Amino acid sequence: MKIEPKVLENPFVRLEPIGEQHREGLRAACNADQDVWTRLYPYSWAGEHFDPTWAKLLDDHARGGTQGYAVVAGGEVVGLTTFYGIDPANAVLEVGGTYYQPQARGGAINPAAKRLMMGHAFASGARRVVYRVDASNARSRAAVLKLGAVQEGILRQDRETWTGRIRDTVIFSILADEWPAIREKLDARLAAFG
Repeated sequence: MKIEPKVLENPFVRLEPIGEQHREGLRAACNADQDVWTRLYPYSWAGEHFDPTWAKLLDDHARGGTQGYAVVAGGEVVGLTTFYGIDPANAVLEVGGTYYQPQARGGAINPAAKRLMMGHAFASGARRVVYRVDASNARSRAAVLKLGAVQEGILRQDRETWTGRIRDTVIFSILADEWPAIREKLDARLAAFG
């Protein structure tokens, strides 16, 4: 597996490798929902947390193993999504760190972005794409299942969040041999958005 950061685009969304040109748009998007960071994420991008989290993402990217993407819709940065844990030797990576400002939720943006991310991953030689979701995040769990991922299990007391809450993490995956059927269903779902 060799996955290179590149612009990914379909009629609904454009994913751009994260860069300085996205900083302020992403800051505004992340500040659009202050509450979500304290309830559902292991870290925060809101308020005073933005700059250190931004710096960490860029540092992780520079070290390899992480690729962040700005999610652009209607010419505006509406969120971000990331490849984590890129493991070329085992052809495995995680899609995660996804956030959308409130008005970008519930429509075509998430399935369109995930279609691009998974398409890029599998075209680059991935054998397995993983999703890790906070067990308390019912909306994200349902969204990952709707994509066609298989729930593998729950890691109990897996992680301490930035607020001190201990979270359980649900593990989902999609395998390369499952991707063609999942891609077909996802494409049909996106076609319904017109």
